[in-house]
Amino acid sequence: MPQKRTKHVRASASPSRRSAGTRPRAASAAPRGGHSKNPIAAGPSAARASRSRAAHRTAPKAAPQRRNAADGSAGEGAHVTLPGGREVLLTRRHFLYGAAGLAALAVLGGGGYAASKAASSSGGGVSTLKVPESAVFTSEDCEQIEDSATVMGLMVAKELPYGSLVWASDDTVAACLMPTDQGRPLSTVGLLSLTSGTVSTVLKQAVGQDEGFEVYDVRACARGMVWAEADILDGLWRVYAAPGDGASIGTPVLLEEGTTDWEMPTLAASGDYAWWQVLPRLDGPKKTEASLLKRAAFGSSQVEEAYSSNGRMCAPPCAVEGGVVITPRADTNGTYYQLTRLDAATAEVTDAVVLPSSMRPLEAGYGPTGFSFAFDAIYNYGDGIKNLGTYVPASPVTVSAPAAPEDDDGKADTSPLRALDAAGAAAYGDAPWFRFPRTPTAPPAWCGKWFMVKSTRAVCGIDPATKRYFTLDVKNGTDDYGDYLASTGSGSRVVTFSNIDYTPLEGDPQKHCLVRVWSPVE
Repeated sequence: MPQKRTKHVRASASPSRRSAGTRPRAASAAPRGGHSKNPIAAGPSAARASRSRAAHRTAPKAAPQRRNAADGSAGEGAHVTLPGGREVLLTRRHFLYGAAGLAALAVLGGGGYAASKAASSSGGGVSTLKVPESAVFTSEDCEQIEDSATVMGLMVAKELPYGSLVWASDDTVAACLMPTDQGRPLSTVGLLSLTSGTVSTVLKQAVGQDEGFEVYDVRACARGMVWAEADILDGLWRVYAAPGDGASIGTPVLLEEGTTDWEMPTLAASGDYAWWQVLPRLDGPKKTEASLLKRAAFGSSQVEEAYSSNGRMCAPPCAVEGGVVITPRADTNGTYYQLTRLDAATAEVTDAVVLPSSMRPLEAGYGPTGFSFAFDAIYNYGDGIKNLGTYVPASPVTVSAPAAPEDDDGKADTSPLRALDAAGAAAYGDAPWFRFPRTPTAPPAWCGKWFMVKSTRAVCGIDPATKRYFTLDVKNGTDDYGDYLASTGSGSRVVTFSNIDYTPLEGDPQKHCLVRVWSPVE
């Protein structure tokens, strides 16, 4: 357990605690309706080009180059600030952590990056995903369903405090990080029932509030909740979890604490376990150490190391139905990222596929057809998967690991994971693929047969089998990002939210976060 430390005395408006942010800049228009082909979010796409991500989008022989406006980039990004001046990362990237402050940027502008590589063939004895361009279709090849209510019905609508953030990874509950109107605590945590719309405040303040900690991130599922707290003045973070039933939680258990040698952990809640991913800070003293995925059963203090990556994992862990998806470095020479699904109960790898050299997924998920992944970069290699956007197989992929392949010396590689990589590359390479050609700002999800993605301002659903899509309506007065996709994984419900600050010509001002729960009607 952590040692008791001297309580810090802070003014409620301490500049080092909450730096002033800026209002979001205007974003491009929402998807245009009334067309049967390609009306989705015309105009520049919203980008997630944070400097740290861009700096590492390099390939062996050419540094990434920012696309200019003529290529469709959207210019500078924008900050979204909660009451009190705290900024929140709407794109779900891990928090930027440091002694000067812990903030999160919603980089809603920006654009893609073009990366080049001399050769895209597999190296280091690893089999990589190869998809021909002819096997990929996009939303431009799909027919629009003009009235989304004919395929997706609104089940629940709930108003939360303006500036709230929402995450959902199953059909029962969503975690809500809700700002307060006071200096301490900065936020509370609530659990939203996806069936009744009831919100239960389960954490009124950080466990370590008396020591200067605040809650900065949270995830939940039907069996429990995991959250991260930080003391930004002393550069400390802690991960807690508690068992729960969707409306209340048990006694919090401290699972891990760290310093600025490590980035703020990213979280997932799946099955009976809390999961968190720990990466060494890029310029810190631990930068050569492995990245780790850890887990603990809800209610237990026993921490397990579920996966170790010799190199930085690329995307945050993503809770999916029955498991968790991560993006570690493949255990081979060179820089290869491996889409990896772990079983929620056993933490065993159940599916894996390696992307071509130096291709870095911004997000990764899993659903009825297998892995999905997103690029915020454009590559001049990779054939069918070289472009910016979100990719998913258009039909189910079945991976059965065959006998172990031979290594570079002609000897059989007895690694079960290497055999699974080879089988995954073959199975996924033979599948037809769908690409949603907008800069990704959220992980994708599945709602029944509909593949759900975040467009520039709206959330869209695509049925890859029938090549049809729809867009959910966006309310007046939403922040620049519009409606945001809160769900990950797959299920029978999907959750969206938008922060609205709007005064109609006739009527009272509206300032709240609108959470909506949807379910297919066909």
